[in-house]
Amino acid sequence: MFLAFIVYGLLDQRISENAQKITIDNSVEIEVVFPNVISERMVYLTHSGDNSKKLFLVSQKGKILAFDGADKYDEAELFLDISHKTTTSGNEEGLLGLAFDPDYSVNQRFFVYYSAANPRRSVLSMFTTQDSNKNKADIDSEIVILEIPQPYKNHNGGSIAFGPDGNLYIGVGDGGSAGDPRNFAQNKNSFLGKILRINVADVSKSIPYKIPADNPFVNDSDAKREIWAFGLRNPWRFSFDSANGDLWAGDVGQSDYEEINLINRGGNYGWNVMEGTYCYKPKQSCDQSNLENPVFEYSSRGNTNCSIIGGYVYRGSKVPDIKGKYIFGDYCSGKIWSLDPQSSEDVKLLIDSSLKITSFGQGYDGEIYIISMKNKIHRFKFD
Repeated sequence: MFLAFIVYGLLDQRISENAQKITIDNSVEIEVVFPNVISERMVYLTHSGDNSKKLFLVSQKGKILAFDGADKYDEAELFLDISHKTTTSGNEEGLLGLAFDPDYSVNQRFFVYYSAANPRRSVLSMFTTQDSNKNKADIDSEIVILEIPQPYKNHNGGSIAFGPDGNLYIGVGDGGSAGDPRNFAQNKNSFLGKILRINVADVSKSIPYKIPADNPFVNDSDAKREIWAFGLRNPWRFSFDSANGDLWAGDVGQSDYEEINLINRGGNYGWNVMEGTYCYKPKQSCDQSNLENPVFEYSSRGNTNCSIIGGYVYRGSKVPDIKGKYIFGDYCSGKIWSLDPQSSEDVKLLIDSSLKITSFGQGYDGEIYIISMKNKIHRFKFD
């Protein structure tokens, strides 16, 4: 997630060369929006896709706030409070993900991903809104879809999103500690270090989900059939390009390299054999065959960077200079970059902020929001 590790050392020649490819673009700015909406430990923002123009702000402490995304001075109302179910004993634990059903306007279903204790685990659950008040969640409607045991307090993942195929995708970290000591990410018989894909069209307590028949490992007796991709360290934030369905993920590195991945069906993204495009243990050679290289990587050694925060391909209309570009940032440095999906060498530094960025969010109109530990929501500035 966004926990900063102590980093040290000098940049090597390759990263220095890569850094020279990053140009500076001063054509965009960010500003505070919705000044009346304030929340501690904000980790995500999204919309419900039902033409209501509502935005939903997720607090790591276990609460979701809702407010009118078209009214810049609207005050937020409490939509869901599961703080009594959620543990935040670890810096990376808590309520981490939210996704609304593609048919939310009809079925009023939404899904959350949170940390629970005794035993420590990640929980994927479905809720519905109250029958008498669609602006409030029904706390008693919870159906637990999936529970994933967590051996440590960090690397929980946290992204959940519906793909253009209608299936639900879940990003799960490698289980924590450091270096994936139990080799979960490369073990296809574990949910950890993976992106999962499940069908939740018909949810019940007896059959909480189904496995899509075209998942890559459905016929592999040594693999979890829910796996879509593996070999990930901590895919804290991923998103689908609303124009073409591409799945972009920011995978947080150990202490040297942060990476952006274009996630493909059945892909092995290398952790912990690789960190970025380098052998994880650099003094040793490693077998790189059949591994997916990142689209882009940057160093978190010897500088202020520490944890990549994956964002979105910008498909809004208000900031034409970043149209069609993948927007991402770094938790520690507060830097925000754009990357051209057509050329991974076209990377531009847009903003060098002081924000402790935890996530990006996308509104109903495609505009991108910046979520941080500053307790205020930011957005790319436009008239």
